[in-house]
Amino acid sequence: MAEQREGSRRRGQGELEALVLAALREADGPATAGRVRKRLGGGLAHATAITILTRLPAKGAVTRERTGRSFAWPPASGRAGPAAHRMRRVLDAESDREAVPAGFVTGLGPEDERLLRELLGRPGRGGRRPRSCRTTRPAPTRCRAAGGTASW
Repeated sequence: MAEQREGSRRRGQGELEALVLAALREADGPATAGRVRKRLGGGLAHATAITILTRLPAKGAVTRERTGRSFAWPPASGRAGPAAHRMRRVLDAESDREAVPAGFVTGLGPEDERLLRELLGRPGRGGRRPRSCRTTRPAPTRCRAAGGTASW
């Protein structure tokens, strides 16, 4: 097994990605790999920065823009973007699309449940109730998809 250099330590999984994303969020607009390295103190190899940056779009964390002969990466969304992307991937991987969100909702605390209800009640894309929870009766109604535990 190769020995680690004195004073160096192995980074935890996702630690470099988190540092790169933080550097992108702090930048004034889209940042190139060179600008990201500079913001991180220059201790990151250029190839490592490029590798991390090119993997982040698939995770929904950044987008990529052509700038001359290079690329710049702006964050795709706030800090919640990557977590929301992971949640969608988990949901997409399951055959029972009703059970996953129902299990999630039943595990929420009162404040998170209130926030979710507020978000689902907004008009537009996020304002539609799950098909099995739609009703013509006035709120609150029980949602069977959530095991009867969530009221809308």
